[in-house]
Amino acid sequence: QVQLVESGGGLVQAGGSLKLSCTASGSIFGIETMGWYRQAPGKQRELVASIGTTGDRTIYADSVKDRFTIFRSYATTINLQMNSLRPEDTAVYYCNARGVYNYENLNYWGQGTQVTVSS
Repeated sequence: QVQLVESGGGLVQAGGSLKLSCTASGSIFGIETMGWYRQAPGKQRELVASIGTTGDRTIYADSVKDRFTIFRSYATTINLQMNSLRPEDTAVYYCNARGVYNYENLNYWGQGTQVTVSS
């Protein structure tokens, strides 16, 4: 089992910045990708950004490109720097870790952290 602990959510005005962090612990063998998803009320959960284990493969949703940056600070910690925040970025943000180990697909989620952007 892998535990994901998130931090950094909160309330910010439009145009402001926040940084989210997520640290993985436990049986992290086989984890290949970590990332952030978000879910706004009444909407489906969507990918925001993801990063490979070596930090060289990053993927961003079109809506956050050039505003958000995902990066690793340690082998087991990822961060999401969010700049120029908009009210439509308001959502619960979830950390995700996935991979394969012993032919078993791994997919873990954090508990979520609320990000609220006021206009």
